[in-house]
Amino acid sequence: MTSRVTFVSAATSPSLRQARFYDGDSVDDGGAARARSAAGSLPSPARVATSPSTRCRETAVALGLDVVQTPELRGLDVGRWRGRTLDEVAAAEPEAVGHWLADPGWAAHGGESVRDVCERVGRWLDAVRDTDGRTLAVVEPEVVRAAVVHVLGLPASAFWRLDVPPLTATELTGRAGRWNLRLGQPPATSDTVSAR
Repeated sequence: MTSRVTFVSAATSPSLRQARFYDGDSVDDGGAARARSAAGSLPSPARVATSPSTRCRETAVALGLDVVQTPELRGLDVGRWRGRTLDEVAAAEPEAVGHWLADPGWAAHGGESVRDVCERVGRWLDAVRDTDGRTLAVVEPEVVRAAVVHVLGLPASAFWRLDVPPLTATELTGRAGRWNLRLGQPPATSDTVSAR
């Protein structure tokens, strides 16, 4: 039995463009247009999973997918930093940001630690590994990072060293108790299809 999980990161939103901790905003017009252009280009899934955030739900709809909210795939809870830019937080709480970036177990912002999100996503992946067929999951970038940390057995400190661009696909294949990883394939859009 082979299980495939394709993670598609959410399309762009104002908070992403402004390096602001996600506050529930919608995808922007450009992100929605790119997602609509990629609709139908992804492999057909047996199951769909979606982070419960607005931008993930909207990305899934624009991709022509059903919205199946999966709480285990929610983004990293940053507590009191929600809605603020990283620069604002770094200016107001430089030591806290330093701890957050250096210590995966730190969560004094009142939210969740990087280690916690890696473990949560890892538990979900371990459960999905025992299912046959493809799962397509539209998720926040930090969920993709957590999945990669988990499947490669990386230390949680590697989390911040993984870049996940908007509207890109990361594929995992699980079989015989292990995962293989295929990184960062952008979904085909009408622009790339016509160029072939």
